[in-house]
Order: sequence, then C-alpha cells, then structure tokens
Amino acid sequence: MISFEPITKETLYIAFELVNSNAAYNQLETGQETRSNDEVGSEYMQKNTNSLFIKADDTYIGLINYMKENPKDGYPWLGSFMIHSAYHGFGYGTQAYVVFEQYLTEQGISRLRLGVLQQNARARAFWERLGFSFYATKPLVNNVVDCFEKEF
Repeated sequence: MISFEPITKETLYIAFELVNSNAAYNQLETGQETRSNDEVGSEYMQKNTNSLFIKADDTYIGLINYMKENPKDGYPWLGSFMIHSAYHGFGYGTQAYVVFEQYLTEQGISRLRLGVLQQNARARAFWERLGFSFYATKPLVNNVVDCFEKEF
C-alpha cells in the first residue's frame, strides 16, 4: 500500500539517499551525479512547499515536493517526484501518483502543474501517460522545462 510521510530535519538523511540514487537525473538537472546534504535540505525543507516521502508499506521508495499555490500563477505545482532507482520499473511511480492525486483532491485541489526538463524524454512520456498536457516552454535556472498541467 502506498502512503505518504512528511520529510523532517530528522529524516532528511533518507531523502538524501533517495535523491542520490538517481545519478542520471541529477546529472541532467545539475550537471553532477550527486547532491550535497545542503542542496537536498534546501530543496526539501522549504517553508513554502510540502515535502513527503512515498512509502510502499514500510519502505521509503520515493519523495514528492509540491506547492499548494505558486505565487507566480496561483496554481498548485509539483516541484519533484522521484522514485529510488532500485524501485524503477515496478509501477511504483504510477501507483504513487494516483494516490497523490487522490490526496490532493481531498485537500480541494483539482489541477496540478509541473515542469519536465526538455532532455528528459522518459519523464515527459510518464507524465503524458498520466494525462498531463503540455502548455508552455520556460527557462528554469540553467535549464529549459516543458510545462504540463492536468485537471482532475
């Protein structure tokens, strides 16, 4: 069963391990295969976002970072959605997203936006399979992202 647990300062070390299990993604996003404790902490301990572990029963398999309302456009945004590399290919990402969408619906959220690095074709296909539609291309730090949204 998929569930969520808030990421805290005390459990940040688990997030560090999950993030660094995805060397190929880190390389795409930052140009380096690993991220430091400070980088992971600054991403997942922000006051204006919610950061959650994805758990399959009692096992930490991934993490989610999202913003209920982006002050730039007023929409909820998914900042990151990552499954530990050891659990890729087992359907956990799809299962976790379906449960996450239900979680958002229970909070009164009915639309979600996200950005996909242009060079990340695998992620683009994943989000399109889940019903997200492309609406714009935008710069993000040192990258370019394709923006997608879904109404549910």
